[in-house]
Parts: sequence; structure tokens; C-alpha cells
Amino acid sequence: MKLTKFGHACVRIEQNDTTVVIDPGLFTEPAAVEGADALLITHEHFDHFTEDQVRAALAANPGLRIWTNRAVADQLAGLGAAVSVVGAGDAFEVGGIDVLVHGEWHAVIHPDAPPVSNIGFLLDGRLFHPGDALTVPEQPVATLLLPIAGPWNKVGELIDYVRELAPGRVLGIHDAVLSDIGLGIGERWLGEHGPGTGVPYGHLRPGAGLELDAV
Repeated sequence: MKLTKFGHACVRIEQNDTTVVIDPGLFTEPAAVEGADALLITHEHFDHFTEDQVRAALAANPGLRIWTNRAVADQLAGLGAAVSVVGAGDAFEVGGIDVLVHGEWHAVIHPDAPPVSNIGFLLDGRLFHPGDALTVPEQPVATLLLPIAGPWNKVGELIDYVRELAPGRVLGIHDAVLSDIGLGIGERWLGEHGPGTGVPYGHLRPGAGLELDAV
């Protein structure tokens, strides 16, 4: 399984002859979805999903399939069987990649803000993308994609989340709003020089790739 980081919260996963893209949003390079077999979308916020981009990707590739929650699917009306609605506890397969769905809600930004639904995707028990939530799957996770910068983030909560989940490795994502200085501060707190999570921490630049077979 190969992972390639694209803009912000988007990653592209390739295994054998199957390509899955998670959360191509407004800050994602268009090349991320080219030739993909499936799009997995965690929630409706523009940095994770834009309707025009998804419709354009499907028009260019009619065989593309999309798995997401009801709120996103409602914005993709008219696409028929190309869109599947999934929620917590659901399982499906994409070209030999087993996907389990976890979580229901976006992390709280402020009590006065309306709640937003959010799901996370666990691929083959190896890679977990939680969207914008600190969801803890019941299954072990080899690699956690950790959202490190957003209006709901607090670094202490991220440290405790990683400790609770105890994955084999953490890769920081959701980072478009961070400067190089901000990325360095995040690495300082989440990495080996911070309070300690017990888990190796890394960060990939857009376009960088990583093989996920070994931790």
C-alpha cells in the first residue's frame, strides 16, 4: 500500500491496481483524483469536499465510485449508483481494499455552531483517516493520519488522542493553514521532543509518498 500526500487533508492510496483518494477539497491539487477508482469523503466542509470537483472527476471517469455520508451525498444528487451513503459500523470493499467506517460527528468548534456529521475510514486495518474528529476505532491502527491544524484543534487533545489510539505511526495532515514555523511547532509537541505519545510522528509535504507495509 502506497500513500501519497496531496494538499491539506487529502491522501491518495494505491494498492495493486486500485487507487483510492480521501478528502479531495478546495486546497487539493486536481491531479490527486486523476485515474482514481474511488473517492472517500469524510464530511461536507470545503477543505475536504467541493461538489464541482467531484462532479468533474466523475464526468472524466464514469467508472469512479464515491463513498460518503448523507450530508455530502445530498449535494451530489443525480449521480445515481456512483454515490454510496455509509455510516458508523458499515464495511465495504474497493478493489480488494477493505474499508471500515467509524465515527459520526465532526469535532466541536464551538457550542453555538451547528453540529456537522463526519465519518472516518479505516483501510485494511493499516491506515485510518478520521476526517475532522478524534475517533478511536475498536480495531488496531498501523498508521494514523492526524489532523494537526484547524479551528477545533488543541495540541494537548491531539497528544492524548494518539496515546489512547496507540497506532504504530502518526502522519500529520490537515495542515494548509500552517507555515513552516507552525509545522515545526507541531512536530516539536507531537514528536520525540514533546511530552511524548509513544508513537513515531512524521509529516509529508504535498506530493511526497510513503510505503505503508512496514511500521
